[in-house]
Amino acid sequence: MSTNIQERKIIIEIKDLKKSYGDNHVLNGFNMTLHEGENLVIMGKSGSGKSVMIKCLIGLETADSGSIMVMGEQIGELSRTTLDEIRTEIGFLFQGSALYDSMTVRENLEFPLRRHTKKFGVLKDTTPLVMQALENVGLAHAVNLMPAELSGGMKRRIALARTLILQPKIILYDEPTTGLDPITAKEILILMKSIQEKYNTSSIIITHDVDCARVISNRMILLVEGINYAEGTFDELSTSTDPKVQAFFK
Repeated sequence: MSTNIQERKIIIEIKDLKKSYGDNHVLNGFNMTLHEGENLVIMGKSGSGKSVMIKCLIGLETADSGSIMVMGEQIGELSRTTLDEIRTEIGFLFQGSALYDSMTVRENLEFPLRRHTKKFGVLKDTTPLVMQALENVGLAHAVNLMPAELSGGMKRRIALARTLILQPKIILYDEPTTGLDPITAKEILILMKSIQEKYNTSSIIITHDVDCARVISNRMILLVEGINYAEGTFDELSTSTDPKVQAFFK
């Protein structure tokens, strides 16, 4: 990671996070920091705790112990109202895009605006924000299409536009290139980098895709046995001689 990112303020800090389900110890003291304007990739095997960590981060799960600070707020100590306000600053790109099939592209993008009126107020005309979000992903022409009329790559772009429309400070990407052909996956990664540069977003990217990690990451964390097993740039980790680290890059 470049020095200038290391010197930026910490947006998310997780310390000694533990979470178990009965005898299944999923997180065993996980530690993580995310800096302003950074793309942090987290890689781990299926069931390694990546999704559980994200659920704890946004308050959908309660950790057994440990600390989660998001933009200076201790997540475990927030009221429901304050937690909801924090969540408006966190965008989430779902693996399956999660568009509403019965809504047009415009209606899909308007949905979060109508739900989170505290941030923008009650908008009489949502068109400027909708079109700006679509222009950011290169799909302004698709505003009146239905999800069934979109390709897989277009759906992923529209889902990203819906994430961006609330102008979040943090974006969580769940397997952003899964199910996409190599050309479309590359286009999505270029788009993610342009969003980082344009809006200075701080992002966590969960992926199994080594090419995705190489292109998009400023820094990487390898989650093994519930802990932050290894951390560094792609080049640092991909050239490691540790067998557990090497396994991620074969």
